[in-house]
Amino acid sequence: MPPSLQVGPYTVIALADGAGPFFSPRSEAFPGATAEQWAAADRLDPGALDADGRWRLQFRAFAIRSDQGVTLVDAGIGPADSPAASWAPVPGVLPASLAAAGIEPSDVDTVVLTHLHTDHVGWAVVGGEQSRPFFPNAAYLLQQAELDAIDEVNPQLRATLIDPLRKTDQLRLLDGDTPLRNGERAFATPGHTPGHQSVLVTSGRELVTVTGDLLVHAIQLLHPELAYAHEMDVEQARASREQVLGSRAADTLHLATPHLTEPFITR
Repeated sequence: MPPSLQVGPYTVIALADGAGPFFSPRSEAFPGATAEQWAAADRLDPGALDADGRWRLQFRAFAIRSDQGVTLVDAGIGPADSPAASWAPVPGVLPASLAAAGIEPSDVDTVVLTHLHTDHVGWAVVGGEQSRPFFPNAAYLLQQAELDAIDEVNPQLRATLIDPLRKTDQLRLLDGDTPLRNGERAFATPGHTPGHQSVLVTSGRELVTVTGDLLVHAIQLLHPELAYAHEMDVEQARASREQVLGSRAADTLHLATPHLTEPFITR
């Protein structure tokens, strides 16, 4: 069984899809970071530094399972011919991770795409020229603001992702914060991309935030003010990150992160 977190009636399951080095040095990804900040981040997440000193990322999605259904947050790096193949360690293993969790693709009724970067949409649509949604019974949820910016964020995904989902009438566009079902909601966390969104799972005073790329390295957990070179709006991304990490809406905040070594962090 993959790693999981139980919050009230919800089981949040971390679904591995791959792991590998980033395509550029981490010093370029976080140009404002100091040696002291890197040292502290390495103590917090030593697995993010490989033997050659490169930034090593995990690539994972998350399933939220309850008696109301199954929500998948993001869709990983995908198969060998996925859009992420130019830089990510494809093929991913998300189907095997789902099977290990006892989830069939047909069980998933909601797929939340946090944003349109290729390492988050890889298994959403598969099959190349004979493309089909990998989750046949799911509504795929994307912020309207993200679709509006697709030519700036990732224009290739119009043909390989958006058009196939529209063809099967499975694309649902959201406008900001949106309830998904009792205890689950999508909320806008723009900055990394214009329509970036995260997902909240709430039970009493306990809360899980499935972050997407709100933060991508432990250094941003320690220093949320640090800019990441691949954020499209640095100030907006910082504000979104600080809002989530500084929230007092719950007694216990769990972060479910796609790229840190450990999938769950409790604050």
